[in-house]
Amino acid sequence: MRVMTLCLLCLVVVTLPLLAAELPPSINALLGYQPTDKLLIINGDDAGMCHTANLACMDSLERGLMTGTTIMVPCPWFPEMAAYAAKHPEHDFGVHITLTSEWKGYKWGPVLGRSAVPKLCDKDGYLWPDVEPLYAHGDLEQAYQESKAQIEKALAAGIDITHLDCHMGCLQYSNEYFEVYLRLAKEYNLPLREGPQRMMAAMGGGDRRARERAAGILAPDDLVINARKPGESVAACWKRVLRGEIKPGCTEIFIHPNLAGEESKAITGTWQDRATEYELFTTDPEVRQIIKDQRLILVTYRQLREAQRKLGAAAPKP
Repeated sequence: MRVMTLCLLCLVVVTLPLLAAELPPSINALLGYQPTDKLLIINGDDAGMCHTANLACMDSLERGLMTGTTIMVPCPWFPEMAAYAAKHPEHDFGVHITLTSEWKGYKWGPVLGRSAVPKLCDKDGYLWPDVEPLYAHGDLEQAYQESKAQIEKALAAGIDITHLDCHMGCLQYSNEYFEVYLRLAKEYNLPLREGPQRMMAAMGGGDRRARERAAGILAPDDLVINARKPGESVAACWKRVLRGEIKPGCTEIFIHPNLAGEESKAITGTWQDRATEYELFTTDPEVRQIIKDQRLILVTYRQLREAQRKLGAAAPKP
């Protein structure tokens, strides 16, 4: 009996390190932080959408708390933002893959043109206004080709792409479209935004992060989305989230910075919320103090990209 017990103990001692070795390192570990540290990416979405969005994103990158921004390549003001990104490689710039065009009076079409990807377009040649008609009428191969063309256009403009995400969740709310998303991340060796685990699991995609890691792709551990409570102001929402809802690990929050003005008012009914988000994360001293008090550590997608590529370089070749 004693011999059997000793054998079992030896088996446990030998097996536990092997099991631990099979677990992939956490993002905290990859970036050199402790498991209890709270890492935070603050991403500004919709750069390139309009002139005032560009100005707000540029200013927040330079004076504010944003750790990066993602650019909508098909939009009219892409050239302005692309020129800025090419001149400022010290900042983080992702591609905000755009397969929808949601505003009623301000539209854009695919970079490949309607004739190349007709199933991605409405009768007027614009991208579909929401993900539901995209999924109903779209085509996976055309979605891949258009998304790839957007990435290639950003690269050709001199943008050092740090990550991928997608406008209105166009490549995330469908498991089939997620395959396009993952394919692109692997092809360009870029980290990507992934939705909250609970949300993805509810849509049948609870294994996505595991699949991404198996493919060598990094994504933040969590994403704050739809956090605003009924009747709550934008400022109150973000201050509440920062005070107590960022967990240990790497979390991303995303905002839509925009300057208040006639342009933004003409485009969207949410112009005031966007202007408030710009001010909160650029000039509001209370937000800075909350981040300090909560010991939130601001990190970037560039750090994830470099960690991802080091992992890939160190992996044994088949």
